[in-house]
Amino acid sequence: MIGDNHMLVQATEVDYDYNNSRISAVGNVQLFYNGTSVEADRVIYDQKTKRLHAEGNIRMTDADGKITYAEILDLSDDYRDGFVDSLRVDTADQTRMAATRADRSSGNYTVFENGVYTACAPCKDDPKKPPLWQVKGARIIHDQQEKMLYFETAQLDFFGVPIAYMPYFSTPDPTVKRKTGFLMPGFTSNTPFGYGVEIPFYWAIAPDMDATFSPRITSKQGVLFQAEFRQRLPDGAYQVRVYGIDQLDPGSLAGQPGDRQFRGAVDTKGQFALNDKWVWGWDGVLLSDYFFMSDYRLAQYKDPFGSIQSLPTEAISQLYLTGVGNRSFFDARAIYYLSYSGNQNRVPVVAPVIDYSNVINSPILGGEFSYKTNFVNLTRETALFDPITTLANTNSLCTTASADPMARLPSQCLLRGMPGTYTRLTAEAQWRKSYTDPLGQIWTPFASVRADAINADISNQPGVSNFLPVGDTQTVRLMPTVGLEYRYPFINVQPWGTTTVEPIAQVIIRPNEPGAGKLPSADAQSFVFDTSNLLAVDKFSGYDRVEGGSRANVGVQATTQFDPGGSIKGMFGQSYQMFGMNSFAVADVTNTGIDSGLQNPRSDYVASLDYSPNRTYTFSVRSRMDEATWNINRFEATASANFDGWSVAVTYGDYAAQPELGYLTRREGILTSGSVKMASNWVVQGAARWDLEANMINQYAFGAGFVDDCFVLAASYVSSYNYSVGSAPPVLNKTYLLTIGLRTIGVNSVNF
Repeated sequence: MIGDNHMLVQATEVDYDYNNSRISAVGNVQLFYNGTSVEADRVIYDQKTKRLHAEGNIRMTDADGKITYAEILDLSDDYRDGFVDSLRVDTADQTRMAATRADRSSGNYTVFENGVYTACAPCKDDPKKPPLWQVKGARIIHDQQEKMLYFETAQLDFFGVPIAYMPYFSTPDPTVKRKTGFLMPGFTSNTPFGYGVEIPFYWAIAPDMDATFSPRITSKQGVLFQAEFRQRLPDGAYQVRVYGIDQLDPGSLAGQPGDRQFRGAVDTKGQFALNDKWVWGWDGVLLSDYFFMSDYRLAQYKDPFGSIQSLPTEAISQLYLTGVGNRSFFDARAIYYLSYSGNQNRVPVVAPVIDYSNVINSPILGGEFSYKTNFVNLTRETALFDPITTLANTNSLCTTASADPMARLPSQCLLRGMPGTYTRLTAEAQWRKSYTDPLGQIWTPFASVRADAINADISNQPGVSNFLPVGDTQTVRLMPTVGLEYRYPFINVQPWGTTTVEPIAQVIIRPNEPGAGKLPSADAQSFVFDTSNLLAVDKFSGYDRVEGGSRANVGVQATTQFDPGGSIKGMFGQSYQMFGMNSFAVADVTNTGIDSGLQNPRSDYVASLDYSPNRTYTFSVRSRMDEATWNINRFEATASANFDGWSVAVTYGDYAAQPELGYLTRREGILTSGSVKMASNWVVQGAARWDLEANMINQYAFGAGFVDDCFVLAASYVSSYNYSVGSAPPVLNKTYLLTIGLRTIGVNSVNF
């Protein structure tokens, strides 16, 4: 017994030397004291000096799970002071240290002589083999109060080969999740600033907040200051990032937006919960100039491998409030789009846009009743036109500066954005009920009524009056709709699976679209006709257009579920304008619906097929064929395979020319991506986009990486064309990124 604590000892032989006040345990000794266990061949405890001495095959496990292996151990009975010879330490965080000797003092400092530190597991086949990486030091000092490791005369080894020497090096110990101090430096390069090195400093201000300062010293433009502050509160979290540089040589960017002395940005976001149903938050971006992020490779440019997809052209600043009920949804937000392409005066400010929808829980007239509302108010300073002919594109007839009398006509241009203020309030109520008759036929009558109140205050800028009435105008639009949907599923069960074939027909009766083609259109400019919206009552993508005229939609879909696994689903159909005006044949300011396949009384045929034989393979096809000639107007096919060691995906697209939408030639291309696991920890991945019409690969990326539990090494290369505003030719952009990460030490990136 020691003080008020019990020391439990189990051994082959235990001797008590009462004259010298010593207890000796020999043979398979197991000692438990103060939450620490010691296993050894021999243990001696001196009650006078209060020292614990152990020898041979020592294994000491403390209360935190840290395991120390040694040959000789001599410690005070509270484990505060002493020494250990030939030791190895394994922590609960899977880190390891070894040394010829360790001296412990004050219960806080441990000094490892000729120490080695690593976060890599030993080789299972050859434990004596050097780990993937390790840091050696003539002395390694562990300050348990500060939770820091200090390395003196340190070197970094890979597979036992030294590759870097440091006279002094420090890092938080593995138990630390957040610690104030310097992080691993990063290196990058780009033409506007030359070469740069970042030296991040992390400040753990409090348990709920921190900050990171990352000054980048550049060879051409001076120091780019970067800082990020984050705070987590009981009901949410927010962060703020700021950037700023006083450029030494702005003249090197003459003629570009970056030709200014000071450049900078502010980026912030946050979200907070009001209760379990309501949240509010914000996103904010403010730039000194729209090329700042790309020139200095900030924000989204830090992941160049992802740039195989188009980079964003706007950054969104918004304030929002969202609520979700059991069967209801509310969302209100004010949005400011910050243009990355220099067209800020042509980008709208949306303040606000409000959506609300609700499905009544109890039946009304035996069916489901729902309603939804949408309110939007947007303002744009300058009109935005897009060319739709070669003449207009070549002669810049759709620019606001053109004085050509042929400029900005509907035959040459589209009015993508009206100048002025546009306000619309939409309310719609819907009812539907399904009946199944004795034959298994499903009859679903439905009805809806929609009302729109529109106010448009359109600026009389050059060419705008060719598309819309200028000045302040008000419009009220009403659209009642009744319809019936019919389905008759046929089910066939076989030993190999179940097949369901379902003919579907819809009849929709409604009046013509009020003011078709004569009203602004902001949210209904994107439209693709395929099987996904064949049965939609209103096929337009937004509220600014409303489908009118009576229509019939007819199709058949078939699904087979195979018993061993896998499925196949197909659909084929067509839409018919029965009577009244066809909304998709009426040109509006953006020609939405024209060349869509719905502009004729009998629409194009649409078809789709999805096949998944198992979890490994997926195949899908989407097609739209001309109603008269069966020529393919739109075709997409995607195939993918995902195995344990590799994955690949291929998408082929073929799109007919749509001159009235600005696509003057046929478009055809292939997008491929894939990754291969070369070995247990090696991955190679790549992607490419091949423009078959131009017969050129206009984007490609390649990357390789090694990842295991203690080390990350990744390299990637991206080549793509950046398209600027206007008719300027695309510019080839190349990006390289090298990332090295050592677990518990840090991550270092080189970007150029």
